[in-house]
Amino acid sequence: MDLQGKRVVVVGLGKSGRSAAALCRDRGARVLGTDRAALEQLPSGVRKLGIELALGGHEGVEFEKADLVVVSPGVPSFPALEAAEAAGVPVIGEVELASRFLTAPIVAIGGTNGKSTATTLVGHLVEASGRTSFVGGNLGDPACDAVGQDPQVVVYEVSSFQMERVPTFKPRVAVLLNLTEDHLDRYPGFAAYAAAKGNAFAQQDADDVAIVPADDPLCIAQARRGRGRLVTFGSGGDYDLEGLDVVEASTGHRFRLDETDLYGRHNHLNAAAAIAAARALGIDAEAIEEGLKWFRALPHRMGLVGRLHGVNFYDDSKATNVGATVTALLGLTEPKAVLIAGGRDKLGSFEPLVAAIEQKARAVVVLGEAAERIARAVGKRVRVERARTMGEAVEAAYGLARPGDAVLLSPACASLDMFRSYAERGDQFAIAVQRLVTRLTAGEETP
Repeated sequence: MDLQGKRVVVVGLGKSGRSAAALCRDRGARVLGTDRAALEQLPSGVRKLGIELALGGHEGVEFEKADLVVVSPGVPSFPALEAAEAAGVPVIGEVELASRFLTAPIVAIGGTNGKSTATTLVGHLVEASGRTSFVGGNLGDPACDAVGQDPQVVVYEVSSFQMERVPTFKPRVAVLLNLTEDHLDRYPGFAAYAAAKGNAFAQQDADDVAIVPADDPLCIAQARRGRGRLVTFGSGGDYDLEGLDVVEASTGHRFRLDETDLYGRHNHLNAAAAIAAARALGIDAEAIEEGLKWFRALPHRMGLVGRLHGVNFYDDSKATNVGATVTALLGLTEPKAVLIAGGRDKLGSFEPLVAAIEQKARAVVVLGEAAERIARAVGKRVRVERARTMGEAVEAAYGLARPGDAVLLSPACASLDMFRSYAERGDQFAIAVQRLVTRLTAGEETP
């Protein structure tokens, strides 16, 4: 892609936008960066880009006179962009821009939940095979940062937003882990959201691989929008779970997960998808086995943070939507759980969560802005307790649990009512658990 002397407009100057602007600048383009925020509201890196800026809104930006418009993933469409497209101006996303400069094979990993775990694991397995990788996209470094690093494999976590405006994006391996309702404030309905996720498959040909759950017709239908070779994981799939092993149907080879710290069936399915992706890249079984032995999961994604008198405490604070919490709750190996849920309400339906609670939960502890709505949805199906702080929630949950149970922080809501981020929420949970463990084991003999 030749950008020398071209007029490029980059919309949105967050992390991805700044990376895209820098790439276009370095390739000789005349770059205009525009953002609704004022300069003082933007990171200092904007000042160092050395590009023309139009800030505090997009008024006066002549999109229709640009040779190329690059849209950051956090920016929804607006009339001026659509008018530029109608006038024949290419309007593309940041991932699409990056892909036009990359020669290494790309692995694109999408899904409503589990993307970060699977993406990190694929990158880890690539490194275990002796190849270099770039791991980023929606996770960590922006997609455009891969350009110029010359990795042997590029592993992108891709959100639905990033899979908008990707007309030529063609990953060697595309993975769609699952699809449940999310981001319906951006899309007119679930079908549009699913279609955005599925754009990763659309340009694949017979030399590429499409990896989807074996028991999910919607994900399979998205994969079949392209011509990639279909590989499935999960029940009855090409990479199935048997206990704590992932079994490769074509060879009978068993990949053991018991030495990882991945907990819950949903994380084991993420691992099955990651192993399928690694095999699609030609990574041998021995390298995968070695990589699995020393893989450690990302924080706040179903991490075991404490044990007390037969009760296991899991931090799944990253579960900020109902689908993620349902998956976590039903994926527990413990027979029953006390669920800690609540936070900033995304105003979706809690009915799928209620069904999972009826099946798996002994009780629910609610906190935050959504507490009363969750409590009303649960009704009298199981016991519901209310807590004002995370410390109170942990104390109440342990009091309701029995030996052999799990206490699961999986909020099904955003964190911003009480915490700065899901990470802070998870950290506060872990601190409260450790305080409880210390208090209740003080004076006990250690073996």
